[in-house]
Amino acid sequence: MRSDDPLDAVTGAFSYTGASIADELIRRGRRVRTLTDHPQRAPATGTPVDVRRLHFEDGAELRQSLAGVDTLYNTYWVRFTRGSTTFDTAVDNSRRLFDAAADAGVRRIVHVSITHPDTASPYPYFRGKAVVEDQLAGTGISHAIARPAFLFGRDGVLINNVAWMLRHLPVVAVGDGGGYWVRGIHVDDLARLCADLGEQDTDLTVDAVGPDRMTFRTLLEHVRDAVAPKTPIVSVPGWALPTLTTAIGVLLRDRLLTTDEYKAMAAGLADSQASTNGQTRFTEWVTANAESLGRHYTNDTRRHFNPAPPASPANDGK
Repeated sequence: MRSDDPLDAVTGAFSYTGASIADELIRRGRRVRTLTDHPQRAPATGTPVDVRRLHFEDGAELRQSLAGVDTLYNTYWVRFTRGSTTFDTAVDNSRRLFDAAADAGVRRIVHVSITHPDTASPYPYFRGKAVVEDQLAGTGISHAIARPAFLFGRDGVLINNVAWMLRHLPVVAVGDGGGYWVRGIHVDDLARLCADLGEQDTDLTVDAVGPDRMTFRTLLEHVRDAVAPKTPIVSVPGWALPTLTTAIGVLLRDRLLTTDEYKAMAAGLADSQASTNGQTRFTEWVTANAESLGRHYTNDTRRHFNPAPPASPANDGK
């Protein structure tokens, strides 16, 4: 990679979505800089990614970190509140990041959002995402917004932990029959979409969706049939499901499913009828990865709030 190749910035290039985007950009011959809260996640053996700390409170440092950047790929957000980390702080931090990008002369921003953001939403996650989209539009920077509902592939948490529960619990519950529709996209398909959007100049917003649209119960059944065919899936009242997942989460010291996450999914907010822009079929991916899915539980709270150091001969990261 040459020093005169175009430079892009990715928030969280050692995390999940950001890692896939960074890999895709490098494959396309771009230089990549990451702004990250977790620089210790950088591979111990070295990385082609230029690492900068993500200091939202320091506007000057943010501007310096974004100097010379052509396109900023923003994956920053929070899944749930914890301590001083709230959706309101995530909104404020996003505004600081966009303002710094504007001041630094960034040409374009590609922002990863969520399907069905709405400033009037009863769910703070979706409400905050809508506010951030409005903030981005207000910067005047050329931008694109990709809206996935849920992601799978690589070392993703959601489907792996669903598979883990199907492997280890005597029965798995689904709220109100699980007849609500969902539509995901493979994280690498999302990365390719984002990189394509970064190469354009037009302001646009697209749902990021794969070819498989199914009910959540059907999704569970596909995973169950692949990893633990004998595990029963039973319906429980919708109000009871978050209580059950909270109890399991206490034992695992994690947040499996929040009440708002369940209600939003049951309300159809994890669905989209947009044209397909992902190639990977969920059903085929589950079958191909059945042997490895759910072998180990992935603690999402620990991953984001107490991340492990990178693998090394003295610490293999397992």
